[in-house]
This record gives sequence, structure tokens and C-alpha cells, in this order.
Amino acid sequence: MNGSASSSPVPGSGTPRRSDATRGAILAAARERFATDGYERATIRAIAKDANIDPSMVMRYYGNKEGLFAAAVAIDLQLPDVSGADRRQDAGRILVEHFLDTWENNEVLTALLRVGVTNQAGAERMQDILREQLLPVTQQVCPDPEQVPARAALIASQMLGLALTRYILQIPPAIGLTRAQIAAWLAPTIQRYLTASSP
Repeated sequence: MNGSASSSPVPGSGTPRRSDATRGAILAAARERFATDGYERATIRAIAKDANIDPSMVMRYYGNKEGLFAAAVAIDLQLPDVSGADRRQDAGRILVEHFLDTWENNEVLTALLRVGVTNQAGAERMQDILREQLLPVTQQVCPDPEQVPARAALIASQMLGLALTRYILQIPPAIGLTRAQIAAWLAPTIQRYLTASSP
């Protein structure tokens, strides 16, 4: 029993905690390696070394580098519903506060942004996430359906710009802003992108 407990985890073998820990180590190493080396230069062998496991374990869980990359940057932004009458009027603040919560509590999104600014695969994945998750929220309140893609892109420009300066580049004045100050500055802009009838 003790010998089997110390061996590599096998899916479905009754070692879910060890399996989860192994997956977590692989994904953390993969995010760091993809962000540092880019998708093309990152290798399964290097990621496995960073995670202190055998490369075969990476292949067992994720099949290949493409599968590993998809898992490493998978994220649900869990954007709030802003379609209610009261929430429509305060949608900008709601989204800004939600994004701040997400950036500060989910290292995956920070890693994805780092990957996105260094290679095409990461940029495309970020585009997919914003298209699949931000567009529907924008559509809930935008007065002109044809403007939804442009308005969502403008919202992304504000939120990703904030994340880049505050969490990636760590520019001191951006770090020094309190959450209340950020919301006070950005919420009206996001609200205008969402609900203004025209520029």
C-alpha cells in the first residue's frame, strides 16, 4: 500500500489529491514557461523539468503541447449579468470591480496576458476569451447591436491596459491607485462604452 501511494498518480486510482497537485504543478510551470519562452520555444521537456516531474506525465495528462497550452490558459471570467434595469445604470462600475477581483485573485489571467503579449498563440487565446465572454455582456446593454464588437474592444482596451500597467509592468503610479480610485476613474468610461448612444 505504501509503495503504491508514493508512485505517480494514475487517473481514477484513488489518488485525486496527488493527481490535482501534479496537474497544478504542470499548469503553473507551463504558464511561466509559455510566458517566458513563447509558445513555439517552450518545450514539454522544459515544462516537466520546471514542474519536477517526468515528461511522460505531462503527455499523460494533456496529450501534447497544444493540449497543455489550452489547459494552461483556460479561464472563465464569470462576468456578471448587467441586463437588469438597476445594474444597467451601474454596469461600468460592476465590470471594473469584477475585473479587479479577477486580476487580483486569479493568476491564470495574469499569466495569459503575459503570454498574449509575447506570442501569437496567446494573443489568439485572449481574443477568443474576450469574444466569447465579453461580447455577450456588452450586448446586454449596448443600444446599437452593430456596435457591440467595437464597444467590447474598447472595454478590453481599458481593462487590459490597466492590467498591463498595474500587474505586469507594475508601473508605480498604477500600483499606487486604490481600488476605489480605479473604479472612480474607469467606471464612467466603461459605462460610456456600454450604454452611450454615440461617441
